[in-house]
Amino acid sequence: MKLLLGTLALAWWFADSPRLAGGARARIAHPTTQVLVSAASAWEIAIKHEAGRWPEAARMLDRWDALLAEAGFAALPVSAAHGMPAARWDWAHRDPFDRLLAAQSMLEGAALLTADPVLLGLLPDAMNAAA
Repeated sequence: MKLLLGTLALAWWFADSPRLAGGARARIAHPTTQVLVSAASAWEIAIKHEAGRWPEAARMLDRWDALLAEAGFAALPVSAAHGMPAARWDWAHRDPFDRLLAAQSMLEGAALLTADPVLLGLLPDAMNAAA
């Protein structure tokens, strides 16, 4: 299985948060799962941290590459091919980070692990990260 982690799912994984559902945790940890982490998540976390809205994210940002490597996650760059459909969709969902993750999920053939109820309803392969 190929799995793209939503930003909150990624943060909950790194924080070992109980907010990450047991089933989601098992899918991430399964040895045959290829876990992808979007550059869009790094960007979103950094923006929120710099704005003072996510002070505890400093640990993730300071060790980003090491944390991904330790977890065995693959970094997924953002390309123009990802950005164009994210901008063109006629969705009520306005969050640019979520739109980009949704486009990456579909174009990369990866299920999106998200806590966003709107994305769960829009994407056929979205999975709920929250308990």
